Amino acid sequence: ALDDPEHISLDGYSEKLAQTVEEEKKKIRRLADSFDEGKMIREGIRTVIVGKPNAGKSSLMNVLVGEDRAIVTDIAGTTRDILEEHIYLQGISLNVVDTAGIRSTSDVVEKIGVERAMEAARDADLINVVDGSRELDENDLQIMELIRERKAVVLLNKSDLEPVVSLEEIAEKSGHRVISISAKEETGIDQLEEEIKSLFYEGE
Repeated sequence: ALDDPEHISLDGYSEKLAQTVEEEKKKIRRLADSFDEGKMIREGIRTVIVGKPNAGKSSLMNVLVGEDRAIVTDIAGTTRDILEEHIYLQGISLNVVDTAGIRSTSDVVEKIGVERAMEAARDADLINVVDGSRELDENDLQIMELIRERKAVVLLNKSDLEPVVSLEEIAEKSGHRVISISAKEETGIDQLEEEIKSLFYEGE
Protein backbone atom coordinates (compact mmCIF):
# COMPACT_ATOMS: atom_id res chain seq x y z
CA ALA A 1 0.00 0.00 0.00
CA LEU A 2 2.87 2.39 0.68
CA ASP A 3 4.46 1.52 -2.68
CA ASP A 4 1.26 1.81 -4.69
CA PRO A 5 -1.23 4.04 -2.79
CA GLU A 6 -3.24 4.85 -5.94
CA HIS A 7 -4.38 1.25 -6.42
CA ILE A 8 -4.64 -0.06 -2.85
CA SER A 9 -7.27 1.35 -0.48
CA LEU A 10 -6.31 2.05 3.14
CA ASP A 11 -9.87 2.71 4.22
CA GLY A 12 -10.36 1.32 7.74
CA TYR A 13 -6.79 0.00 7.85
CA SER A 14 -5.65 2.20 10.76
CA GLU A 15 -8.45 0.79 12.94
CA LYS A 16 -7.59 -2.78 11.87
CA LEU A 17 -3.91 -2.18 12.60
CA ALA A 18 -4.70 -0.65 16.01
CA GLN A 19 -6.71 -3.76 16.94
CA THR A 20 -3.88 -6.07 15.82
CA VAL A 21 -1.29 -4.08 17.77
CA GLU A 22 -3.50 -4.10 20.92
CA GLU A 23 -3.83 -7.90 20.72
CA GLU A 24 -0.06 -8.28 20.37
CA LYS A 25 0.50 -5.89 23.31
CA LYS A 26 -1.72 -8.09 25.49
CA LYS A 27 0.27 -11.20 24.53
CA ILE A 28 3.57 -9.46 25.31
CA ARG A 29 2.19 -8.14 28.61
CA ARG A 30 1.11 -11.67 29.65
CA LEU A 31 4.55 -12.98 28.74
CA ALA A 32 6.31 -10.22 30.69
CA ASP A 33 4.04 -10.73 33.73
CA SER A 34 4.86 -14.45 33.77
CA PHE A 35 8.62 -13.85 33.79
CA ASP A 36 9.09 -13.41 37.56
CA GLU A 37 7.00 -16.46 38.40
CA GLY A 38 8.77 -18.60 35.80
CA LYS A 39 12.17 -17.48 37.04
CA MET A 40 11.06 -18.15 40.62
CA ILE A 41 9.87 -21.68 39.76
CA ARG A 42 13.04 -22.45 37.80
CA GLU A 43 15.68 -20.88 40.05
CA GLY A 44 13.95 -20.59 43.42
CA ILE A 45 13.26 -17.56 45.59
CA ARG A 46 16.45 -16.07 47.02
CA THR A 47 15.46 -15.79 50.66
CA VAL A 48 17.93 -13.96 52.88
CA ILE A 49 17.50 -14.16 56.65
CA VAL A 50 18.65 -10.90 58.26
CA GLY A 51 18.68 -9.62 61.83
CA LYS A 52 20.95 -8.52 64.63
CA PRO A 53 23.21 -11.05 66.40
CA ASN A 54 21.44 -13.70 68.50
CA ALA A 55 18.01 -12.94 67.06
CA GLY A 56 17.60 -16.60 66.11
CA LYS A 57 18.48 -16.51 62.40
CA SER A 58 20.54 -19.71 62.42
CA SER A 59 17.91 -21.51 64.50
CA LEU A 60 15.31 -20.53 61.91
CA MET A 61 17.61 -21.72 59.13
CA ASN A 62 17.92 -25.12 60.82
CA VAL A 63 14.14 -25.40 61.26
CA LEU A 64 13.51 -24.60 57.59
CA VAL A 65 16.22 -26.97 56.36
CA GLY A 66 15.18 -29.71 58.79
CA GLU A 67 18.65 -30.37 60.17
CA ASP A 68 21.41 -28.65 62.19
CA ARG A 69 23.02 -26.96 59.21
CA ALA A 70 24.00 -23.70 60.94
CA ILE A 71 25.94 -23.50 64.21
CA VAL A 72 23.77 -22.18 67.04
CA THR A 73 25.24 -20.86 70.31
CA ASP A 74 24.38 -18.22 72.92
CA ILE A 75 27.42 -16.23 71.80
CA ALA A 76 26.49 -13.19 69.68
CA GLY A 77 28.19 -13.18 66.30
CA THR A 78 28.58 -16.96 65.88
CA THR A 79 27.71 -16.78 62.17
CA ARG A 80 30.54 -14.99 60.35
CA ASP A 81 29.79 -15.78 56.72
CA ILE A 82 26.75 -16.46 54.56
CA LEU A 83 25.42 -20.02 54.48
CA GLU A 84 23.09 -21.09 51.66
CA GLU A 85 20.73 -24.08 51.40
CA HIS A 86 18.11 -25.04 48.83
CA ILE A 87 14.78 -26.22 50.25
CA TYR A 88 11.19 -26.81 49.15
CA LEU A 89 8.47 -25.27 51.29
CA GLN A 90 4.97 -26.49 50.37
CA GLY A 91 6.05 -26.78 46.74
CA ILE A 92 7.87 -23.44 46.74
CA SER A 93 11.56 -23.52 45.90
CA LEU A 94 13.65 -21.41 48.28
CA ASN A 95 17.35 -20.61 48.24
CA VAL A 96 17.68 -19.80 51.95
CA VAL A 97 20.68 -17.73 53.02
CA ASP A 98 21.68 -17.38 56.68
CA THR A 99 23.80 -14.29 57.34
CA ALA A 100 26.01 -12.76 59.99
CA GLY A 101 24.17 -10.66 62.56
CA ILE A 102 24.08 -7.01 61.51
CA ARG A 103 25.79 -4.73 64.01
CA SER A 104 28.71 -2.34 64.33
CA THR A 105 31.83 -4.32 65.18
CA SER A 106 35.59 -3.87 65.30
CA ASP A 107 36.20 -7.60 64.72
CA VAL A 108 37.72 -7.83 61.23
CA VAL A 109 36.19 -11.20 60.29
CA GLU A 110 32.75 -10.36 61.69
CA LYS A 111 32.84 -6.99 59.91
CA ILE A 112 33.35 -8.77 56.56
CA GLY A 113 30.43 -11.06 57.43
CA VAL A 114 28.19 -8.08 58.18
CA GLU A 115 29.14 -6.43 54.88
CA ARG A 116 28.31 -9.67 53.03
CA ALA A 117 24.98 -9.88 54.87
CA MET A 118 24.07 -6.35 53.77
CA GLU A 119 25.12 -7.12 50.19
CA ALA A 120 23.04 -10.33 50.13
CA ALA A 121 20.05 -8.45 51.54
CA ARG A 122 20.16 -5.82 48.79
CA ASP A 123 19.86 -8.53 46.14
CA ALA A 124 17.10 -10.67 47.58
CA ASP A 125 13.65 -11.21 48.93
CA LEU A 126 13.96 -11.06 52.68
CA ILE A 127 12.97 -12.56 56.00
CA ASN A 128 13.81 -10.25 58.90
CA VAL A 129 14.13 -11.89 62.32
CA VAL A 130 13.57 -9.71 65.40
CA ASP A 131 14.30 -10.93 68.92
CA GLY A 132 11.06 -10.29 70.80
CA SER A 133 12.72 -10.83 74.18
CA ARG A 134 15.05 -7.80 73.82
CA GLU A 135 14.38 -4.11 73.40
CA LEU A 136 14.78 -2.76 69.87
CA ASP A 137 18.15 -1.14 69.29
CA GLU A 138 19.89 0.79 66.51
CA ASN A 139 20.74 -2.49 64.72
CA ASP A 140 17.05 -3.44 64.52
CA LEU A 141 16.12 0.03 63.29
CA GLN A 142 18.87 -0.06 60.64
CA ILE A 143 17.57 -3.39 59.31
CA MET A 144 13.95 -2.20 59.31
CA GLU A 145 14.96 0.84 57.30
CA LEU A 146 16.75 -1.49 54.87
CA ILE A 147 13.64 -3.62 54.29
CA ARG A 148 10.93 -0.94 54.40
CA GLU A 149 10.64 -0.64 50.60
CA ARG A 150 11.46 -4.30 49.94
CA LYS A 151 9.46 -7.50 49.72
CA ALA A 152 9.84 -8.99 53.19
CA VAL A 153 8.32 -10.96 56.03
CA VAL A 154 9.18 -9.92 59.59
CA LEU A 155 9.38 -12.61 62.25
CA LEU A 156 9.13 -11.73 65.93
CA ASN A 157 11.14 -14.62 67.32
CA LYS A 158 11.45 -16.14 70.82
CA SER A 159 7.72 -16.17 71.54
CA ASP A 160 8.57 -18.81 74.16
CA LEU A 161 10.16 -16.02 76.27
CA GLU A 162 8.58 -13.00 77.94
CA PRO A 163 8.03 -10.41 75.16
CA VAL A 164 9.27 -6.85 75.53
CA VAL A 165 8.26 -5.62 72.04
CA SER A 166 4.86 -6.00 70.37
CA LEU A 167 3.78 -7.13 66.91
CA GLU A 168 2.13 -3.74 66.38
CA GLU A 169 5.31 -1.81 67.18
CA ILE A 170 7.39 -3.91 64.76
CA ALA A 171 4.74 -3.66 62.02
CA GLU A 172 4.68 0.13 62.35
CA LYS A 173 8.47 0.48 62.24
CA SER A 174 9.07 -2.04 59.43
CA GLY A 175 6.04 -1.41 57.23
CA HIS A 176 5.48 -5.18 56.90
CA ARG A 177 3.27 -7.89 58.31
CA VAL A 178 4.76 -9.46 61.44
CA ILE A 179 4.46 -13.14 62.43
CA SER A 180 5.19 -14.36 65.94
CA ILE A 181 7.36 -17.49 65.99
CA SER A 182 9.63 -19.55 68.19
CA ALA A 183 12.44 -21.11 66.19
CA LYS A 184 13.45 -23.02 69.32
CA GLU A 185 10.01 -24.62 69.76
CA GLU A 186 9.24 -24.56 66.01
CA THR A 187 5.97 -22.68 66.41
CA GLY A 188 4.61 -20.17 63.90
CA ILE A 189 6.46 -21.81 60.99
CA ASP A 190 3.16 -22.83 59.33
CA GLN A 191 2.11 -19.17 59.29
CA LEU A 192 5.44 -18.23 57.71
CA GLU A 193 4.94 -20.84 54.98
CA GLU A 194 1.45 -19.53 54.22
CA GLU A 195 2.73 -15.94 54.10
CA ILE A 196 5.48 -16.88 51.64
CA LYS A 197 2.93 -18.66 49.46
CA SER A 198 0.61 -15.65 49.45
CA LEU A 199 3.46 -13.23 48.66
CA PHE A 200 4.84 -15.16 45.72
CA TYR A 201 1.87 -17.03 44.27
CA GLU A 202 -0.82 -14.39 44.49
CA GLY A 203 0.75 -11.70 42.35
CA GLU A 204 2.27 -9.44 45.00
